[in-house]
Amino acid sequence: MTHRVVLIPGDGIGPEVSAAARTVLDATDLGIEWVERPAGAAALESHGALLPEGTLDAIRECRTALKGPITTPVGAGFRSVNVALRQGLDLFAAVRPARSLPGVPTRHHGVDLVVVRENTEDLYQGIEFERGTEEARALRARLRDLGGFEVREDAGITLKPISVSGTHRIVRFAFEYARANRRRTVTVGHKAGVMRYSDGIFLETAREDARAYPDVAWEEIQVDHLSASLVMRPADFDVLLLPNLYGDIISDLCAGLVGGLGLIPGANIGWEYAVFEPVHGSAPDIAGSGLANPIAMILSGAMMLRHLGELATATRVERAVDEVLERGEVRTRDLGGSAPTSVMAGEIAAAVAARSA
Repeated sequence: MTHRVVLIPGDGIGPEVSAAARTVLDATDLGIEWVERPAGAAALESHGALLPEGTLDAIRECRTALKGPITTPVGAGFRSVNVALRQGLDLFAAVRPARSLPGVPTRHHGVDLVVVRENTEDLYQGIEFERGTEEARALRARLRDLGGFEVREDAGITLKPISVSGTHRIVRFAFEYARANRRRTVTVGHKAGVMRYSDGIFLETAREDARAYPDVAWEEIQVDHLSASLVMRPADFDVLLLPNLYGDIISDLCAGLVGGLGLIPGANIGWEYAVFEPVHGSAPDIAGSGLANPIAMILSGAMMLRHLGELATATRVERAVDEVLERGEVRTRDLGGSAPTSVMAGEIAAAVAARSA
């Protein structure tokens, strides 16, 4: 069966790593039908919008997308394309694996973690009030009336909503993910002792829903203690379940444990749609130079294949990446080599093709 997939090249190094991932995925001979659509700074120039409606429509039609990194211009009125995608398509679960890769020197060995992050609520929902505005003044007055809270006049304000319904679905997603992937433990990170009515909801809902999964062990830990434990003993952890902001920070920490953001894939998944993307940014300083490491984008493609039910092919891609890294003959600059992006992609594509011969 042919899979139709929206390909969003993105900005900066996005087109380069997207082309690399396409080279590798095409080498699997699955016959993916690519539907290319723009988003980001490039789309703003060509279509007058960071996230054109036609791009969203294409994802809704194909249901699956592979996306390169996006640049959101700095300035008033520009909203993160990634946040808009997650909220517009209700991609409530972010999944970011971090595993030790062969031939990549790191302090820790045998790391094999997956961060499951709630993707639509918390501080990233975007409920903000700019300092000095009439709205901020009215909110400060209302907070004073409701609870005697005094917020300084020169403060900007961001609200942190965490709902029972939003937490239910991410907790169940995490436990179902652990069960389906034969993971042993789900660790719930929180700061409920300080934020009783937001993180407290996240923790209490997790406690309640965990009872429905007696075959999956679970534990809870405050997020600051989790950070310290991860850098000392990452092998103690398996699946990490976190609210939005903590999940963003901890997933980058986990990337550092295994060699950096250039090696980390990611997925944003909802009940209807899924968008796969590398965790790293658009790196405009090296855009067009052919120096970018395409592995995070390629492994995001492998995650996409698993989502599409192509498990054996996904494994071929992952093992091809491991094989090339273990040989160490072709490496991009961030891994201590000098190979261009396209050469690295070609080497991995050849390893994929050899595994199917």
